Amino acid sequence: MTNLRNDFSKVIHQIGLKDPNLVVLVGDISHYRLQGFAKDCPGRYYNIGICEPTIVNMAAGLSKVGFYPVVHTIAPFIVERSFEQIKIDFCYQKLGGNIITVGSAFDYAYLGCTHHCYNDFALLSTLPNIELVYPASYEEFDLLFQQTYNNKFLTYFRASMYGHELSFKSDDIKIGKAVQVQEGKDLTLVAVGTQLQSAKKASDALKAQGINVDLIYIHTVKPLDSQMIKKSIEKTKKCLVVEEHGIYGGVYDAVLRLSLGIDGLRCFSISIPNDFIRDYGTYQDFCKKLGLCEEGILKKIKEEVLA
Repeated sequence: MTNLRNDFSKVIHQIGLKDPNLVVLVGDISHYRLQGFAKDCPGRYYNIGICEPTIVNMAAGLSKVGFYPVVHTIAPFIVERSFEQIKIDFCYQKLGGNIITVGSAFDYAYLGCTHHCYNDFALLSTLPNIELVYPASYEEFDLLFQQTYNNKFLTYFRASMYGHELSFKSDDIKIGKAVQVQEGKDLTLVAVGTQLQSAKKASDALKAQGINVDLIYIHTVKPLDSQMIKKSIEKTKKCLVVEEHGIYGGVYDAVLRLSLGIDGLRCFSISIPNDFIRDYGTYQDFCKKLGLCEEGILKKIKEEVLA
């Protein structure tokens, strides 16, 4: 299974060799993985330490003078601790840049609440001039990073440790565009990031029972491909969003907004309740407990969406 924490550094290294304006700043993580970039791109790799607001300050300054900064650290530390700097230094100033985080949602299940981050999309989506990307395979990260790293937006990449194993044509992976994985007429299943793996298994199981799922995969949360989702739910009138994010402010909220006025729509989600996860365990433990798995999706569809 894809672990983007291991793989994203290959993309950074390859682009860094070609583009002298790519600069990497880290918050005391991933040194080993980024040594290739540091060695081959001298003067463009900096460990700022546990100083997240300062990292954002410095990256914005580099962007202002023409560089393409990449900030890399753990999600809750950069999103929740440096939100003001992201807002003022990047978004208000309309500067481009990149933030690549690890610790997606509850990837660090064994480290507790301090290392969880299930509100990153909710917080950052309120800001203008920002793109929110959730690639769940090496190929997706490679394509989406190349499409965006030097544009005029601040692009936030949520790099999961537990990607999916599906593959798509390169032309199907474009910033802001959803992927139609499977066509159906009985219900719309919107899978966000890593949850595509479980959603595909559930769709296959339902197909064997004569239930055809319109399966849509979301790798870009902002801008969201509202057109594809709306077209699907107008057809099926039944929708389930599956996402590793809090119930407020994620893709489920966005789908509810775009579905206003569609008569007879039944829309549900499997997401993280509005509460802290106080347990410790593994990523798989948390997914099972929250219903973010094939069995949980099938149960939700049979007991609520199709009831």
